[in-house]
Amino acid sequence: MTRTWSAILFDLDGTITDSAPAITSSLARTFTLLGRPVPSASELLAYVGPPMLDAFQEYAGMTPDEAHEAIAVYRAEYHGAAALDTAVYPGIAGLLERIHAAGIPLALATSKPELSAIAILTHFDLAKYFTATVGASADETRSHKADIVAEALARLGATGVDTSGAVMVGDRSYDAIGAQANGIPAILVEWGYGSPAEAAAATAVVHSTDQLGRLLLG
Repeated sequence: MTRTWSAILFDLDGTITDSAPAITSSLARTFTLLGRPVPSASELLAYVGPPMLDAFQEYAGMTPDEAHEAIAVYRAEYHGAAALDTAVYPGIAGLLERIHAAGIPLALATSKPELSAIAILTHFDLAKYFTATVGASADETRSHKADIVAEALARLGATGVDTSGAVMVGDRSYDAIGAQANGIPAILVEWGYGSPAEAAAATAVVHSTDQLGRLLLG
C-alpha cells in the first residue's frame, strides 16, 4: 500500500471507540420497550456497525415501518450519558494527534447519527483533529456507508482538501465496501467488531495501532 495519503477517513464504533456495551444495552432496552424478545449478547453485537435501520430489518425481521419505529425508540434510549458510556481504544488518541500534526486531513465517516458522533468526539477531546464529521442523517436518508463516505469526501473537498489519495480506516466489511464504492482503499482493524471473514473486502488488515500508524504515516 502507498503510505502517502492526501486524506484519511475513520469509522467510529469499533475503530476509535469501544462503544459496543453502550449500544447493546440501549438495544436491549429498545427491544424490551417494543415488547419483543431481547436477542442474546452475541446477536446484539451484530448490530454494531451496519446502518441500524437495515440491522433491525435483517436481524430482527422487522418491516420498514417497524424498523423506523424501533429507530425512534433506540435513539431515545441511546442519548446523552448513555451514548458516552464508551471508551477510546488505547493508542488511538495519540495516533489521531500524530496524523493531525503531520498535516493529513481527517474525516469521520460513521453510520452512527451525526449529532451523536460529534458529541462523542467532543467528549473525548478528539473533535479538534477532524476537518469533517459525517454520520447518518436524522431521517436515515443517509445511512449506508457508501453514502456516508461519499459525503465525507465531498465535505473534505469543499474545504480544499485533495481527496484523490484518500483511505478509509474501519473495522467491518461495511467500511471496506463503502470505501470501494467510492474508489478508495480500506484498512480494517482487528480490535473492532468484524469477523475474520470480513477482512476479505479490505485492502489491508492491522492488528495494532502501531501497525496502523506505520501504514498511515510511514
